[in-house]
Amino acid sequence: MRESAHKTVVMVLFNDMLMLDVTGPMDVFSISNRLLPEHQHYRLLTVSEHQTLVRSSCGLKVQADMTLKDLPAGTDLLLVPGGPGAYGVAHPGLTAWLPTAVKGARRFGAICTGAFLLGDAGLLDGYRCTTHWNYVERLAQRNPGSRVETEQIYVIDRNLITSGGITAGIDMALAVVAEDHGKDIALEVAKVLLVVMKRQGGQTPYGPLLAAVPRDDTAIARVQAYIVDHIEEPFTVQRMAELAAMSTRNFARAFQREVNLTPMQYVLNARIDHSRKLLEGSDLPLKVIACRCGFGSARHMRKAFSERIGLTPNQYRQQFGGD
Repeated sequence: MRESAHKTVVMVLFNDMLMLDVTGPMDVFSISNRLLPEHQHYRLLTVSEHQTLVRSSCGLKVQADMTLKDLPAGTDLLLVPGGPGAYGVAHPGLTAWLPTAVKGARRFGAICTGAFLLGDAGLLDGYRCTTHWNYVERLAQRNPGSRVETEQIYVIDRNLITSGGITAGIDMALAVVAEDHGKDIALEVAKVLLVVMKRQGGQTPYGPLLAAVPRDDTAIARVQAYIVDHIEEPFTVQRMAELAAMSTRNFARAFQREVNLTPMQYVLNARIDHSRKLLEGSDLPLKVIACRCGFGSARHMRKAFSERIGLTPNQYRQQFGGD
């Protein structure tokens, strides 16, 4: 008789979770079961603090299979989804339970902002991890003992696996299937789901490189606003210092201290962000966009774009542009 090789995947449920964070990875494992021999199937379970209907952020309700205290031994992968309920609400019962549950699991992880719950439970210290691009800075501030990666779609560090925003949970689950059963099975699952096995560019193409420009009357803020409003112009550190009415040396130090970027890094990111808007919303030729964004040439824009975003301008337009 063949020995069973079932792997138990447990998804934690709580109010205001993102439904796609739950169903995306779980469907990856479910579809894998269609392609695997029965003795290698994933066993899929859901748990919640109280075995009542759990309301997701979109309003759909889910009935968990069991309560936290009834979790059986032998969990292979314990996952926590994200959503407003993960980073905006305290879950003392869940975060008290998680460390013990993780000790009994071979692997554990989080989809999207579910990483905040792992952090609240003290489970990110000493690990590399990631979350949705819009929340990486907040996660890093709340968990100084971890190393939050900003660009990866998912991060695997020993027995912890975390993913970027929402649909990145599918990428993460495909990586788990590839590790468990080989790339060929994972590729077939990806084809069924109409997704690629490996996205180009990580999370970087999805979010702006710069935060909203402050519009106050400080010297550094005035320079930031001027750069964004006159992005087609050439800039040097000396010229920016003159705009701030400061010496070049003092300006460069003050700018990096306040913005966490050098002045020229800020200019480059501003140029790239503006070019992305034009690529998304217009059919202007690349040389025109390069000129309007201050790159000087399409070749220079392509080089900067590829190095910073991980895509060429044409690839970015194909992925994010309109019809």
